[in-house]
Amino acid sequence: MTSNHPGTDPADHGRDGLTRLVRSLDLLWGRTGQDRPARGPKPGLTLAQIVSTAVDIADREGLTALSMRRVATGLGVGTMSLYRYVPGKDELVALMYDHVQAVPDEREQRPGEDWRATLELIAERSWELYTTHTWLLQINQARPVLGPRSTAGLDFALAALEDLPLGGQEKMNVLVALENLVMGAARSHVLYQQAALQSGVTDEEFWRTQEPYIVRGMEEGGLSRLAALPDDAFTADPADSTRFAVRALLDGFQHLLDQRRAALRGCPVEDES
Repeated sequence: MTSNHPGTDPADHGRDGLTRLVRSLDLLWGRTGQDRPARGPKPGLTLAQIVSTAVDIADREGLTALSMRRVATGLGVGTMSLYRYVPGKDELVALMYDHVQAVPDEREQRPGEDWRATLELIAERSWELYTTHTWLLQINQARPVLGPRSTAGLDFALAALEDLPLGGQEKMNVLVALENLVMGAARSHVLYQQAALQSGVTDEEFWRTQEPYIVRGMEEGGLSRLAALPDDAFTADPADSTRFAVRALLDGFQHLLDQRRAALRGCPVEDES
């Protein structure tokens, strides 16, 4: 037995999703006249104002607090006036995601042998992005809606790998691995910061309460490796820990490149005449 209730058909849901996707892409790439509504009197807003206000709200209160009504209140306008610019929250979030991406500066590109420096720069900026705009970590980025800034950032990163002996899939694997590492580290850091607020227990109280149990475990003859750690083993700055992990990851890619180049040098050179 099938239901005739609208919206229950998976095909309808898929079509709705595609409609929202096309609307988002049209707005991101300027196909709908970004700063002007489709109809109505002379506009008193711009799309850029709406997106900036939405980002400010999400930065302060999180993505769950974001709504078209909340943005309208922040702008001092009626909620319905926003719909002349943005069809809904999904499209607004897509615009916000692209808005906060850094605009690449071609003068900072370091192709060839300096590829590591560029990727380290990208990692630093990704860390800053996720820890400043923590609501980004609430977005499902498995299938990101790519706008002008996002794609420009990807092109900037690929420029650093352009002259390396890697295939297209391998280059993307390098960038995805780097992004996953930084995003995961940033998520852990943000969750750690939120834990005290959500639980009402300070970090000091949390660890002080656990300490006697761990000490007892050490005194009873177990946890020898844990007991051997120096006192500062758990006090590393999160950003420094992430840099350490990024360097280790890039060391692995460097080893791959060294092997690839050695193999290429060992191959007989074909006569092109």
